[in-house]
Amino acid sequence: MAQVRWLSAFRVILLPGIVLPAEAAYGAVIAALGPEVEAVAKDLEVYATPEPPEDYSLEVEIAGVLREADARGWQRFHLVGYSGGGAASLAFAAARPERLASLALLEPPWTGHWDLSPAEKALWLEYDRLARLPVEQFMPTFMRLQLRPDVPLPAPAPGDPPPWMAKRPAGILAIQGAFKRGDIDREALRRVDRPVYFALGALSNPDQYEEIAKRLSGVFPDFELEVFEQRHHFDPPHRIEPERLANSLKTLWRRAERSQPAQA
Repeated sequence: MAQVRWLSAFRVILLPGIVLPAEAAYGAVIAALGPEVEAVAKDLEVYATPEPPEDYSLEVEIAGVLREADARGWQRFHLVGYSGGGAASLAFAAARPERLASLALLEPPWTGHWDLSPAEKALWLEYDRLARLPVEQFMPTFMRLQLRPDVPLPAPAPGDPPPWMAKRPAGILAIQGAFKRGDIDREALRRVDRPVYFALGALSNPDQYEEIAKRLSGVFPDFELEVFEQRHHFDPPHRIEPERLANSLKTLWRRAERSQPAQA
């Protein structure tokens, strides 16, 4: 039988953060990726029901990614995850590395409980206080923690909040609870033999995202960091610089394909 590549086009699942729905988050970068990419912007499972599941964990997100890939007949695929979706993508890489063609992380907020710096530990104590805040203070405080102190918060969108915004505080607390109860196996990450890309906004809180980038650079055997000097966690490259990020992703995916033998 003639040998064909296992990937006739780039096949990718993109997981959003904990605020914007997937299509709104990734529409610009999917357009920039163009027709050679078969892209699926998949919403997080934490929002699949009116309230987060009581037993919610990152294993729920891993199962959701597997269902999406299996429904499409994708044995291997590229995975992109931003913020909370980046943490879920990292957990997926540790649990099911054989399904990955490559991994792209756009500022995941959590990598497990190992090797946290003192500043990062202090920051997580601040996150723990979110649950005690009045609802009107919740989102501004949540956003403030993720930026450099001298970076202003983005202006609120004009008009009434969209209906899906009402689910966000509960979803944020649910995923933070999943972080507290769970972990990601560092040694499993060391065994991931696929290329890993990390996009870092220079205006994001360095006590969180820069520390995470440094930590993962010492774990993954094939790790690439790209710094976006004018970006932060709430004006991320997939929304503000989609062409640049699309080029970086396709470079990653081409490199991953060249390193993977053909399959029947």
